[in-house]
Amino acid sequence: QVQLVESGGGLVQPGGSLRLSCAASGFTFSSYAMSWYRQAPGKERELVADITSAGGSPNYADSVKGRFTISRDNYKNTVYLQMNSLQPEDTAVYYCNARHFSRSYWGQGTQVTVSS
Repeated sequence: QVQLVESGGGLVQPGGSLRLSCAASGFTFSSYAMSWYRQAPGKERELVADITSAGGSPNYADSVKGRFTISRDNYKNTVYLQMNSLQPEDTAVYYCNARHFSRSYWGQGTQVTVSS
């Protein structure tokens, strides 16, 4: 069974940091590009960051550029999102996504809340 399991979310104060992880299983992880998306209340899901199957060409939304870093470990079948200098506007459910040609898989999401 294909699984993408996010972890690492939680409540953090403005200016704080969190590191999200997404553990993949049931497919050839190293063949898939990986992405992090988020969805805030009342908003559509938006792309936060993505990375190629080999771990190159990271790409970021303008709103998180310079604060977030996406990375992956193809030996551990895990993709990460390091989030620094978090702001209340970053509050959302964060999802990881795997894609390869016509196939696309989603995790269940992890809640990130930035509040004082």
